[in-house]
Amino acid sequence: MSSLTISTSSTFIIFFFLCLITNGLAADFHVKRYGAKANGNSDDSQAIMRAWKDACMSRKASKVVISGGRYVVNSMKFKGPCMAPIHIQMEGRLEAPLNIQHMKSDDNWIIFEYINALTISGKGIFDGRGSLAWKQNQCASSGKCDSLPISLRFYSLNNTVIRGITSTDSKFFHMNVHNCRNMTLQNIIINAPGVSPNTDGIHIGGSSGVTISNAKIETGDDCVSIGDGSQQITVEKVTCGPGHGISIGSLGKYKNEKPVSGVLVRNCTIKNTMFGVRIKTWPDSTLGIATNMHFDSIVMKNVGTPILIDQQYCPYGKCRFKIPSRVAISDVGFRNIVGTSTTRVAVKLVCSRGYPCKNVKLSNINLRYIGTNGTAISECSNVKPTISGRVMPPPCTRAFAI
Repeated sequence: MSSLTISTSSTFIIFFFLCLITNGLAADFHVKRYGAKANGNSDDSQAIMRAWKDACMSRKASKVVISGGRYVVNSMKFKGPCMAPIHIQMEGRLEAPLNIQHMKSDDNWIIFEYINALTISGKGIFDGRGSLAWKQNQCASSGKCDSLPISLRFYSLNNTVIRGITSTDSKFFHMNVHNCRNMTLQNIIINAPGVSPNTDGIHIGGSSGVTISNAKIETGDDCVSIGDGSQQITVEKVTCGPGHGISIGSLGKYKNEKPVSGVLVRNCTIKNTMFGVRIKTWPDSTLGIATNMHFDSIVMKNVGTPILIDQQYCPYGKCRFKIPSRVAISDVGFRNIVGTSTTRVAVKLVCSRGYPCKNVKLSNINLRYIGTNGTAISECSNVKPTISGRVMPPPCTRAFAI
């Protein structure tokens, strides 16, 4: 009887472990098993979507594996909710259609939405193939900037990790994070030529608990831009440039914008950019709030206007400047910022005359002008910054009214 019991128990244990092993293998969904060719010619969109659908329906943690190769893909929507945590292991190269007329959606190339516990990791590349689209960009001439697709859009995601991937040559923004909670973007690479228009690296809006760390961003617009409704955002150990620097804004262009608060940018290097760190709001804006924003331990290398508050932001020259911005800026700190400026005005604080900036602090600033037209100066309007430590150039060398 005892031998029978032992035999039965042993059989059960073997069966149990076989089930575990089988279930473990079943949790990996390889896109090539779903028909993806990865040959740089065939459209692999549907094969990848089939793998995603099955993985998303799995009742246990699953992984979609995109192994090495060139996958030509049209617009794709990775949509949840999923039954369990899901991981995309990205090792191949996804290539967008060269011509936007061949894309099924003009708004986005790849969307991830309504997912909890998503991880995207690997050394894979999302290639937006944007060179042709950049020539069709009409933002500057018409002010209409929504006619080109964003490469990667993250919408309504919770508890997300994005690690190691590369986005290159997007047609418009590289990454757009909206309505997300608790997201980490780590060790990512973003690149596009400095002349590529409106290719923001990472734009965040309406989100909270977002951390960007150890990223390398080279692009034709803001490396990181933080829009309305952003709260508790951390940007750290980011190398930015070329591009337009790291920005909060632009704010105040649309009705019912939500406050920005709790932004920390620290331990970053910004080089060969048009601007350094800046806060930008539109004149004649809607009501808004931007508060508790801190820039700490930033190295500037050959940067135009390293420190900037611009409440007359108007990139296309079609604004009513006589009406001041209604975005109230307060509790701003610029601390431990050193390096070189390519413009003589290294620090420029242009605040709204209707809503002057409150509680702006400059601490331990050392910025040197590398041109031949004198030494670095700072300009101030509608703000009286608090100074601590050594601040060069001296604060508010030139005060003016707007």
